Amino acid sequence: MSRRARAGIELAPRAGKPGGRGFDTFLKAYESDLLVRVTGDIIALSPPLICEKKHIDDIFGILGDVLKKVD
Repeated sequence: MSRRARAGIELAPRAGKPGGRGFDTFLKAYESDLLVRVTGDIIALSPPLICEKKHIDDIFGILGDVLKKVD
């Protein structure tokens, strides 16, 4: 059985456009060289267990910047 660290962030949906905010976040993250999974308006993160603190800091730094840009 594989053990992985997982985290999810639920975003508030846009009125009349469920999943739109999540998809826009996915695109902006990808453009910033960060790959996340998205299900509707939920961002899922699954970094490998061998990652170091610096990698986690980088992930959340990029994701924080992305979330500031998504309305």
